[in-house]
This record gives sequence, structure tokens and C-alpha cells, in this order.
Amino acid sequence: MTFHEQIQEGIPSVLPQPKPYETDINHAPKRKEILSAEEKKLALRNALRYFEPQHHAELIKEFSHELETYGRIYMYRLRPDYRMYARPISEYPGKSEQAKAIMLMIQNNLDYAVAQHPHELITYGGNGAVFSNWAQYRLTMKYLSEMTDEQTLVMYSGHPMGLFPSHKEAPRVVVTNGMMIPNYSKPDDWEKFNALGVTQYGQMTAGSYMYIGPQGIVHGTTITVLNGGRKISKNGEGLEGKIFVTSGLGGMSGAQPKAGNIAGCITICAEVNPKAVHTRHSQGWVDEVMTDLPSLVKRVKLAKANKEVVSIAYQGNIVEVWEEFDKQDLHIDLGSDQTSLHNPWAGGYYPVGLSFEEANTMMADNPELFKEKVYASLRRQADAINKHTAKGTYFFDYGNAFLLEASRAHADVMAANSIDFKYPSYVQDIMGPMCFDYGFGPFRWVCASGKPEDLAKTDTIAASILEEMAKTAPNEIKQQMQDNIKWIRGAQENKLVVGSQARILYADAEGRINIARAFNEAIAKGEIGTIILGRDHHDVSGTDSPYRETSNIYDGSRFTADMAIHNVIGDSFRGATWVSIHNGGGVGWGEVINGGFGMVLDGSSDASRRLESMLFWDVNNGIARRSWARNDEAIFAIKRAMEAQPLLKVTLPNKVDDTLL
Repeated sequence: MTFHEQIQEGIPSVLPQPKPYETDINHAPKRKEILSAEEKKLALRNALRYFEPQHHAELIKEFSHELETYGRIYMYRLRPDYRMYARPISEYPGKSEQAKAIMLMIQNNLDYAVAQHPHELITYGGNGAVFSNWAQYRLTMKYLSEMTDEQTLVMYSGHPMGLFPSHKEAPRVVVTNGMMIPNYSKPDDWEKFNALGVTQYGQMTAGSYMYIGPQGIVHGTTITVLNGGRKISKNGEGLEGKIFVTSGLGGMSGAQPKAGNIAGCITICAEVNPKAVHTRHSQGWVDEVMTDLPSLVKRVKLAKANKEVVSIAYQGNIVEVWEEFDKQDLHIDLGSDQTSLHNPWAGGYYPVGLSFEEANTMMADNPELFKEKVYASLRRQADAINKHTAKGTYFFDYGNAFLLEASRAHADVMAANSIDFKYPSYVQDIMGPMCFDYGFGPFRWVCASGKPEDLAKTDTIAASILEEMAKTAPNEIKQQMQDNIKWIRGAQENKLVVGSQARILYADAEGRINIARAFNEAIAKGEIGTIILGRDHHDVSGTDSPYRETSNIYDGSRFTADMAIHNVIGDSFRGATWVSIHNGGGVGWGEVINGGFGMVLDGSSDASRRLESMLFWDVNNGIARRSWARNDEAIFAIKRAMEAQPLLKVTLPNKVDDTLL
């Protein structure tokens, strides 16, 4: 069968032969035993409903084996035979260019070079899935190959509900992931309902098909490290010779060493998974690998003495690094952690004292003991961090729920008032006041042609737009503009592409609209091919997350989720090609609601109209909320937006004299 025929086939009428379990692939760990005997029957019924009854007798034993062995029914047999990667948009079958663009993005999310556990359809974060099983993938791709611009595909936590009559101004796809009733949104609820096959964790950009590999976070990480360095800088000195210690080399955390190199420091990143270390080293995202502490200490001292810019992966546990550097009195300038502590019980965090293999076995076979080990490890890690911060280390929570889980482990991470954490979230200290409140966030685009030369042209277009805007930018955002110009000018030389020909930069609403408009004009002239716009949900207005994106909102509303819902509803009728709303991205199931979009630019006047309308709302929705919380930077930004757009009228706060209170 041709590639087109395989896509259009959907779930085959003749079952493919079972596929061997490939041990050289990075697989998801076994999920813990959580279903009763009756619930396991229900999980099997739910899985078999994708198949004609004549196949049930053959598949039920296989699916039962998967459920017992891996804790989930992935339907490995249905993995397609073709190579999984983002093809040029012209190579996809279909009646709708918008639908073809979505197929491209889905395959990019499952590319072996991009996805963390590709055979389990998990893109990043340990459990951030595009689909729950391969039947869902096949059926979704079939629907996308058939749909017209007069239909909308509805996605229900990985399951394609079907094609519904619609109109060309509506989104082509509407995605929800994990939208549980609030009282059923605890971690074990996810384990149970995911095992039943009725919901999934879409992370932030996996389940909305907008993940672009570690580049997707490397720019934000670079900005964070740069500005973290500026916070501790004396006399304007840079990060030369300064040490940044962190952990995690997975899907998102894998960006840290590359960002450290761009920021100009010495980065030490610990990772327990040998395959993750190998992947990042082979991709050039980390310079060197060390497997023992004495060699690591010696190498770091040499790098510090020579003021090298170098990234080092330590294949081992981060707790050992913090403790050993304390013993050696090796000063850490910047410290953080980016292990997947939103998912601590299923491979997101590996406790010190256990090997990688021992931990994987224990988390499935003895989850209660594993939880004790994780909490003990977090207490040790926090104690070691506290010793370093007492010597002057600037430590920040990297939005991975490190401080939240450490507090639940009764680690020493609480402030004197016993309410707040003793260390700030990076959003509180850096990204919130410096970027999000001003409307700057991670704007992305993918060249649907798959041509590197198209990406190079878009880089040039974006850089020229930003440089022109910088000439008249107010002083409040000049640094943000210059950081982004430096970033995009160096994007090619830093070799950031993994998977699709994609780029990211931090831009405000004006910047996003200007860049998108210029792209659309270039497409109309035939200078570049179709462009797919998107963003990380980790942005100005797409995400309500009290321990991360909205952690610098102090009016008591940081636990509300109205903004994310407003965002996705507004995007859907202002021209987005697809929209998504998720429970659980970034910091954990039940801890956040986040929304996102995708938008196809094809050079048309329709695309021009839609980008103006949607991108303006997508950013200013968040600035309006942040300004109402009395954030001074956001008040400045929304007043500027109202001056630029007379139809915008936002309710502004009146401040109260503290002496009255």
C-alpha cells in the first residue's frame, strides 16, 4: 500500500500481524496496577469497540496482555509501517489544506526524533500523549484525509468523535484532553480513567499537535537563564564562568543545556535515563557526558577556571550532584530542576539510591514504597539546595511542580509564614513581570513545505520585522526586543531544528501580528510555502496555572481557570484552524487548565483577516486579566493596546492606599 492508501485506510478490515516489542526504543514505564477485575473488563470492552466483532476473539488476549504487562492498552499491532515524521504538506492525501497541515503536525509530534515514548504515542513529560492508542491515530488520520472545509473534527481526549457539518470560518478540529469533573481530577483518577481508555493527559502541546521538539522551550529557557543571570549580576557582568545546575534531559527539559550554551554559562544537567542522555548528546544538544562524580567535579572546576561555555550531562541522580558540589565547596550560581514532577509516580522523578531499572520496577510493583522513596529523595534534594542557597546560589522553581511536591514530602521549602515557598517560581521572578505581563510569549511557526530554505527566509522576515519595531519600542520592552532579535539572528547557527522545520521566538501581540502578516504576504508572492502558526500554551493568556503561568497574579484569582476557557472560545470564532483545551499540562493533572491553537497561513485574504483578529485576542485576553490583578507591567501593556485599537475597552483597576487597609 502507498502512504496515501495507508492513511486513508483507517482501522484495517484485515488485521496486521502483531509487531515485536522493540527494546531499543525509549518506552514508557509500566503504569501501576489500579483497575479492579470488573474495570479491566470495561477497559477491554472500550478498546475492542474500535474493531469489528469478528476480530474480538483474536484481539482480546493481546489487549489483556498489554493491560497486564504495561498498565495500558496501546494496540501496538496497529502501529503503521511507514516512517513517522512531518512530511511536506503536499505529500498528504486530502480535500482540505488545513486538514493536511494538522496531519503534518500530528506526525511531527510522533517522530522518533521528537517523541519521548513514540510507540506509546507519548510526546514528552512522561505521559503527555497525542493519542491513547494506535486505533485513535489511524481513525483520526483517516478523518483528516476525508474532511472538507465545511466540516469540523471533534477530538475527545484522543478519541475522534467524528466529522460534523460546519463552515469554513469554524475550526477544522476542536480538541479536548482530560477535562474531568473537578472532584475526579486527582493523580489516581488519571491513572484509572486513562487505563480505562476514556481520557488522556495531553500535556500542553502534545495533545494539541503543536510540539516542535526541545526548541519549543529552548528560547524561553535561554531568556530565563539570561535574566536569572541579570538578577545576580554585579556591575553588568555576564554569565561567563558561572555555573547553572539543573536536571532532566527529556522532551522539554532537554532544552536546558542548549539554552545554557546560548546564554553563555557552564551547564550541568543530571539525567538518570541513559537513552535520554544518548539522544540529547547525539543531537548536539549537550556537549559532554560524565558518568562519575569525581570526573564531573574536576571537569567543572576546569571549565570555571577557563570561563568556558560548555554543557555537561551527568548520567546519574541530581541529588548526588547537589550534595557533592556542597562537599567540594563548588559554588553554584544558578540552580533549578526540570524533572517531570507533575508526574512523580510514573517515571517523572527518579529517587536517589535506586538504579533506573530498580525504580521502574518498583513504581509498578510497589507504588507505595516508591512514593516513600520519592519523598525521601525530595527531602534530601531540598536540604542540599538549602545549603547552596545559604552560600549565595539563586534557586528558582522551573514550573515542574518541584516545590509543590517537595512541600507535600514535608521538605524544608516553605517560607517563614508557612504559606509561601521560600524560593520563587521562575514566572514570579522572571517570565511574569518581564515577559507575560507585557504580552511577550512563545510564538511558533512551522514551514509546511519541509524546506530548510523556507525556514531561513522566515527567520530573515521575522528578524527584519523585530528590528523595525525596536526602533520605536518604548523603554519598558526594549530589552525583550533586543533579546529576541539576538535569538532569531542566531537561530540558524544554533541548529535548533528537531523534526519539522520550525521556529519559536517571544513576541507580543503587535510582533506576532506583524510577523504573521509578513509571512502571509510572502506566501501570496510565492516566496515561501504554507506556514502553520501556533504557540506553547505556556504563554500570556492560554494557561491558568497557580504554580507557574499565573503565579505572579496576586489578587487571589490564580486558582481560577476562566482565562484559559475564554482564550480557547475566543480563538475558535476569531479564525483559528484548530483549538484545544486541556487539564493537566506542565505542572500536573488537576493543577492547571491550558488552551492552545493552530493557524494555517496560505497567502489568502481570509488568512490575513483571521490572523489580525485571532492573534490580537489570543494575547490581550491575558494582559487584560493580568492588568485587573494590578500588575503594573500589564496595566502599561493594556493601555498601549487600547491606544492602538480604539474598539478595545478594558476595565482597569483602581489601587487602594495600603494605609487604609
